[in-house]
Amino acid sequence: MEYNHNPVMLNECIEGLNIKPDGIYFDGTLGGGGHSEQIAKRLGEGGQLIAVDKDAEAIIFAGNRLKAYKSNITFVNDDFKNSEEFLNGLGIAKLDGVLLDLGVSSYQLDNKERGFSYIQDASLDMRMNQSQYLTAFNVVNEYSVAELTRVISQYGEDRFARKIAERIANVREQESIRTTAQLSKIVELCYPPATRWKFGHPAKRAFQAIRIEVNGELEDLEKSLYTLARRLKVGGRMAVISFHSLEDRIVKNVFKDLQQDCICDKSLPMCVCNKVSEVKILTNKPVTASEEELKINSRAESAKLRIIEKIEEEKKR
Repeated sequence: MEYNHNPVMLNECIEGLNIKPDGIYFDGTLGGGGHSEQIAKRLGEGGQLIAVDKDAEAIIFAGNRLKAYKSNITFVNDDFKNSEEFLNGLGIAKLDGVLLDLGVSSYQLDNKERGFSYIQDASLDMRMNQSQYLTAFNVVNEYSVAELTRVISQYGEDRFARKIAERIANVREQESIRTTAQLSKIVELCYPPATRWKFGHPAKRAFQAIRIEVNGELEDLEKSLYTLARRLKVGGRMAVISFHSLEDRIVKNVFKDLQQDCICDKSLPMCVCNKVSEVKILTNKPVTASEEELKINSRAESAKLRIIEKIEEEKKR
């Protein structure tokens, strides 16, 4: 299967990164290589791109797509959340730009064998990294009702989380739930018929929740954002695309905290917290996809882009 990929808000990301030909850039979510290709095109002889993905198939496909720029690119088959370790290993202290596209790639969604889709029938999998043990099958068939309720409620924000968890438990007492079609039908029947399809496919939230659990998508995300933002050179920029409210909330709060200056009680004669503003937020409101883009890429509908720029830290007196 071809690794088709429509990079979300491509022009907005490239413009936001303000790429320098001799800069060092980090694409932590390589996917099909659409964003990376446009970064690499703008690099000169001294420029460098660190292209990262935990999906080995993404590295293979994107590596072929980007072979014309191979002298400027270092591919890393790892999770961007481990950036501190592998960037140190590569001897890279500072970055001119960071891009994170936190969504599932089109290839992963469209390749039914990966088991991400609630529309196409396949084995329950949902792993971005095919070498890990935990799959959607394990979550659905081995988690307790309480654990399933937590996952679906917390990561899917589904008000029928308890009902879905209980129905899953009842079904698996008779036989294992092995396919996406089985799970999709179970979730569908938990919604009242009158409103079942009011907000799109009823299984969407539950599938999102299980996918997040399987891949640990929110685990250490906050820490990783701080780590990568603090690797930026002064003037360097970081652009992050999120696709659901939980991710966007984390990105928004981290960026807000990085921009925040002194948090001492205003009644104090001098600052004792030593907190300084580290970045400037360039997007007061998140950027969303244009109407033109949505016509050709409906998956960009929920995307939100936030951008920051590293500033010179002012020392406290």
